Amino acid sequence: MTETNKQMLLASRPTGWVQESNFKLVETPIPEIADGQVLVRNHWLSLDPYMRGRMNDTKSYAAPVNLGDVMIGGTAGEVVQSKHPNYKVGDKVVGMLGWQHYGVSDGTQLMKVDDSRIPLSAYLGTVGMPGVTAWIGLMDICQPKSGETVVVTAASGAVGSVVGQLAKMKGCRAVGIAGGPEKCRYVVDELGFDACVDYKAGNLWKDIKEATPKGIDCLFENVGGEIFDTLLGRMNAFSRITLCGLIAQYNTEPYPMKNIGSVLVNRIRMEGFIVSERMERWPTALKELGQGVATGKIKYRETVAEGLENAPKAFIGLLKGANLGKQLVKLI
Repeated sequence: MTETNKQMLLASRPTGWVQESNFKLVETPIPEIADGQVLVRNHWLSLDPYMRGRMNDTKSYAAPVNLGDVMIGGTAGEVVQSKHPNYKVGDKVVGMLGWQHYGVSDGTQLMKVDDSRIPLSAYLGTVGMPGVTAWIGLMDICQPKSGETVVVTAASGAVGSVVGQLAKMKGCRAVGIAGGPEKCRYVVDELGFDACVDYKAGNLWKDIKEATPKGIDCLFENVGGEIFDTLLGRMNAFSRITLCGLIAQYNTEPYPMKNIGSVLVNRIRMEGFIVSERMERWPTALKELGQGVATGKIKYRETVAEGLENAPKAFIGLLKGANLGKQLVKLI
C-alpha cells in the first residue's frame, strides 16, 4: 500500500466551546499488523456527544483522550489485511478505531456485520450504540406501559428519534422536544411522534403543557439545562427519568435547577446509565433494532460530512444541534 493513514489528533483541551484548533490532522504510515490482528479501512466515523467529555482531563466514567492521541470514536469499515483466525479480508466490521482512515484491532471490541439488508452506516446509528442506548434506556429504565406519556429531548437526534418510535410501538403517547420547525416536522410527520415542542419558539412551558395534557410518565433526558428543569414541572407521581445525556451543559456552566424538588414530591425514580456497561443487553436490543430497520418499521436519517478534515466542524455542529438524525463522517 502506498496510501498513508490520515489521523485526527487531540491537539489541545477546549475551554468552553470546542474549537477546530483543538484538533490536528496528520498523515502517518499505514500500520503493520502482527499475528492475531487485522487492519481495517474505516469508511464511516461516528460523531457522538460523549466525545466532548473525553476531551477534558477530568474524572469521569471513562479515561480522557491524551493530548497527541487519535480522537476516540466508533467506526465502520472493511478488513483489508488479516492475521486473525476469525476475520478475513472483505469482512465488514464496526469497532472503536477512532478518527482515522486505518485502524488495527486484535478483535477486541470488533464486530462483524452484514450490510446486505442494512446499510453499513446504520450500524453506527440506529443499529449501533445510539440505537442500543435508546432501547436500554427506554425498555430497562423507563419501562413504559401502554397509554403512558413518554417525552424525549433531542428528539430528532440519533438516540431520541429511536426512543420515540420504540415508545409508539409500546402503545405510548410519544412527545419530542427539538429545536426548530424543520426538526419538529420530521419528528411528527416522518417518525410518527404524537407531538413535538420547538424549544426555540419561546413558549417552552406553555407548549410542553399542551403537548402533555396528562403529564409525563417517562422522560428520556438527553439535553439537561432549562429544558430538563422545565420538564421536571410536568412529571407525574411515580414517573421515571432515564438520564442519558446533558449536552446543553457540556460546554457551559451547570444550569441552576429550580424544579429539582419535583423528584421528591412526585417520588420520581431517576437513573443515569452508560450503555457500554450493559453489554449483556446488546444482543436483544440489536436484534429488535435490526429487524425494525430492515423492515422499514424503524426510520432514521443521517447527516453526513465528507472527509476526515471536516470532522471537527461537524462535531462542533453536533454539539450545537445542527444535525438531523445521526451525525456521520464519510472517510474518503
